[in-house]
Amino acid sequence: MNLKQKLKVGMIGLSAAFLVACGSTDSGSGSKEKLTIGTDAAYAPFESLDGDKIVGFDVDLLDAVLKEAGLEYEMKNTGWEPLFIALQNEEVDAGISAITINDERKKTYDFSSPYFESINMILAKEGTSIKSAKDLEGKKVSVQNGTTGQEALEKMFGASENIKKFDNNTLAIQALLNGEVEAVVADNAVVQEYAKNNPDKKLVAITDKENFESEFYGIIFPKDGEHQEEINKALKKVIEDGKYAEIYKKWFGEEPNVETLKQ
Repeated sequence: MNLKQKLKVGMIGLSAAFLVACGSTDSGSGSKEKLTIGTDAAYAPFESLDGDKIVGFDVDLLDAVLKEAGLEYEMKNTGWEPLFIALQNEEVDAGISAITINDERKKTYDFSSPYFESINMILAKEGTSIKSAKDLEGKKVSVQNGTTGQEALEKMFGASENIKKFDNNTLAIQALLNGEVEAVVADNAVVQEYAKNNPDKKLVAITDKENFESEFYGIIFPKDGEHQEEINKALKKVIEDGKYAEIYKKWFGEEPNVETLKQ
C-alpha cells in the first residue's frame, strides 16, 4: 500500500469513527425537551413576582402538573396580551395566567379541563354607594384590558369611555386608589386578596352573582398543541389525588369544591 492509499484508508477510518461517536452521543444524551410556559406575573395570588421569582397558585399547580407529566419546563413572564400572541406564534408551548375558558378563545386556542372556578367582583372604597354591577352605570370603572371583567361591563353598558382599560390589575387598582375611577372589576380571588392584604387602603369587595356569571380557568395551548393531552391527563390526576386541594389551601386558606371542576 503506497502513501496515497494509506492516507485514503486513514481518512475513511477517521470518518467512520466520527460518525460512530456522533451517533452514540445523540442516543445516549437522554436530554428532555424543556417546555416554555407563558404567564402574566401581575395577578396575585395566581402569579406575581417575588423579586425575580414568579410565585402563586398557578405556579405551584403548574409545577405539580408538569412533574406528574414528567415534563421539564421554564416559566416566562410575557405579560397578558403578548401571551396570546406568543401562543399563536408558538413561541411558548402553553400558558397559565388565570385565563378564562370561553367560546371566543376556543376558536384560536385549545384549553385543558378547568382547574379553577371564578366570578368577577367589584372593588371599591369604603362608604361607596355601589352595591351591585348595575350601580356601575355612568361611573368610571377600571379593568384589565382583554379580560372577562371588561367583557362583562361592555355587555351590560356597551363600549363606554367610562370603562378604563389597563395593562394589568395592579394599574387598575392604582387608578382606584388615586381617585381616577370609582371601582375596579376583576376576578374574585384578586379582589378579595387585595382587600384582605391592604386593610389600610379601606376597600370593600362586592359580590354580585346575579350580574356576574361563574367562569372557569384552564391551561391554554396553541391550537392543536403537542402537549395538551398529556398535561390535561396530569392535571386531572393532581386534582383527584389531593395535591390540588393542598395547593389551594396554601393560597386561599380553604378547601376547594373540586366537584365544580368535573365538566
